[in-house]
Amino acid sequence: MASDPDYIHILEHLYEKSLILQDESMWHPVLAFYFMDALAHIDYTVGLMAYHYKSPRVMMTGEYLRCRVDLEKKGDRPKFPAFINWLKENHSGRFDDLPHLWKRIYDSKDPASYRSFRIVFDPDSQEPLRPHVFFNMIEEFFKPEFLKSLYGDASLGNLFSEFQGCS
Repeated sequence: MASDPDYIHILEHLYEKSLILQDESMWHPVLAFYFMDALAHIDYTVGLMAYHYKSPRVMMTGEYLRCRVDLEKKGDRPKFPAFINWLKENHSGRFDDLPHLWKRIYDSKDPASYRSFRIVFDPDSQEPLRPHVFFNMIEEFFKPEFLKSLYGDASLGNLFSEFQGCS
């Protein structure tokens, strides 16, 4: 497959983003993990559409995501999908403010999932997600309000602690 410039522009958009104003070391560790995980899945999925699946870029991201499968099982990370569903049930407004990707992938009633590390919203569709969908996903993850909520003592961090106390 030849490079698709629309998807290459999406990757450029992702890598033009910066976390320079953030201190990720103070983010809630589970939220920080799933933030980076979402970006890696976006990168991998868009990379497959922009480059050949055997390109070094796509292969390296795939290897990175394979390592994350084991990391996802450590500590409190396995609780994240249940946390998203708990937010939906108990804090629907806060759930609505989450990035679309998190809501779709981790909502137990939504068929969306990561399939072979690719983002798949409709398992019955053969149509790829359009570039503007990825553009919007990236924008949601880099909204200043969302980034601020990832800190351990911020809104999502506090809600994760509340969730852990309930479970």
